[in-house]
Amino acid sequence: MSRNFRLQKVGDIKWLLKNYDFSQLAFSIDELVVLDVSRANRDLDRFCETIKVLTEGCFVPISAGGGIRNVHEAKRILRSGADKVVLNTALHTDLDSVWDIAREFGRQCIIASVDINKGNKVWVENGTKALKTGAKEWIREVVEEFPVGELYLNSMERDGTGQGYLFDLLDLLPDKIDMPVIIAGGAGKYDHFVHGLNNADVDAVATAHLFNFIGNGLELARIGLLSEGILLPHWDSKLAAQLKGIYSSNKFISEKL
Repeated sequence: MSRNFRLQKVGDIKWLLKNYDFSQLAFSIDELVVLDVSRANRDLDRFCETIKVLTEGCFVPISAGGGIRNVHEAKRILRSGADKVVLNTALHTDLDSVWDIAREFGRQCIIASVDINKGNKVWVENGTKALKTGAKEWIREVVEEFPVGELYLNSMERDGTGQGYLFDLLDLLPDKIDMPVIIAGGAGKYDHFVHGLNNADVDAVATAHLFNFIGNGLELARIGLLSEGILLPHWDSKLAAQLKGIYSSNKFISEKL
C-alpha cells in the first residue's frame, strides 16, 4: 500500500489472498485494478503470475498496469487474466507504443492514469518525475488526442490518507469529455463513495485503502450505495457463498506459487 506515493509493505501475495478473497470480494466491487508500483527492477513474469492468482474465480473485469512499455508487454498482461491495461508513463515517453496497443486491442482496452500532486503538476515514473506540461493541458491532450478509453484521475496528495477524494481535480477536465472518469486517491469510508458517485463528472470511484474495508466493509458499503439509489448491480449473496466454495484460492496458490 502507499500514502502520498510512499510505499509501505504489508505482506506478500499469500498474505493478500488470505485477508482478501477476491473471488468473494468480486461481489462487492465492479472492477479490480492491479498496479505494479515497484520503484525499480520490475519483474513482468512475476507480475503476470500475480495477476493470474488474484483473478482466479474473480468474475469482474480486471485492469492491470505498471511500467508497460510496448504492445508485447500489454499482450502478456492481458493473456494473464486482465481485460484492460493501465498506462501512465508510456503516455508521455512512448506514444507510438500506446497507438500500437490501441490498434491491437482497441482504445477501449486502455485506461489512461494521470497522477496529480500539489500545484496541479502531473507526475510520471511512479511519482518521481514531474512533467513540464500543466495538468489541465495534459488531461486535455490525453482525452482528446490519445487512443484511450477511460481516464483514471488520481490525487497523490490524498493517496492513502482516507481523507476523501480531491474533487478540485475535476475542474481540470475539458468541458466535454467523451469517456468514463474514475476518481482515485483518498477514499477512506462509505460516505466518500457516495460523494464521488453523486458527482456529475465522476463515473466510477476507486479505493486502495484496504484497511478501512477489512471484513465485510466493502459489502456493507455496496449495500449502502444501493440504498442511496446509486445504480449498481445487486448480487445474490447466497450465490456468492456457493461460488466461494467452488473457487478455492488456497488450492490455486499451492499449485502456482
